[in-house]
Amino acid sequence: MIEIKEGAVFIADAHYPHHGDEFMAVLQKIESGDLLASQLFLMGDIFDLLFGHNKYIHTINNVVITLLNKLSRKVEIYYFEGNHDFCLANIFPNIKVYTREEQPIYMSMGNQKIGLSHGDKFDGGFCYDSYCLLLRNKFTLNMLKPFQKHIIDYRIKKLSEKNICHGFINFEAKVGRIMTNYNDVNLVIEGHFHQAKQFGKYISLPSLACQKQIAVVQNNQISYFDMV
Repeated sequence: MIEIKEGAVFIADAHYPHHGDEFMAVLQKIESGDLLASQLFLMGDIFDLLFGHNKYIHTINNVVITLLNKLSRKVEIYYFEGNHDFCLANIFPNIKVYTREEQPIYMSMGNQKIGLSHGDKFDGGFCYDSYCLLLRNKFTLNMLKPFQKHIIDYRIKKLSEKNICHGFINFEAKVGRIMTNYNDVNLVIEGHFHQAKQFGKYISLPSLACQKQIAVVQNNQISYFDMV
């Protein structure tokens, strides 16, 4: 079981490049040594839109892709694919990428067993799961290539206008349903919901796009730090 180390940094839901420059700033601080990261956990929706088997979408995010690949040669990086970023293994060859199907992943932190996931896997139903499976298919993505620029430009524009920072009614009840999918854990860490809240064993990480915060492991606990 992989150990989550002291000083590990968690970043969730940065939604780059539409929601400020915080993600680039955090990566630059890690690169310069101003932010010491024993490990880097990217908990999904780091990009507002990025997927494999498509060169055009890579050009939009090329600066950050290059920097992440540079960092991956000196820092352990774990990437939990989200609903906005998927089929990433070939884009980030030195980063350990976990697909939606593989999640949740179990790791240790001190003497605790930790369940980790982006967060959307247990929040949808059959139709959403089927849509995700279809969208992540290499054949589907290749079929879209003749229309890729039009489709991607349209989606990028729509995503840039989307309000992604809001609360949830009865979020604690949602957490209860999610937790039934985790067995024998001391703690669950997820992104996706942009809430920066904890209910019992469940941590909903802050969104870098919304709360402008990252999470850092200190004394086997998760602490939040402002990035502005």
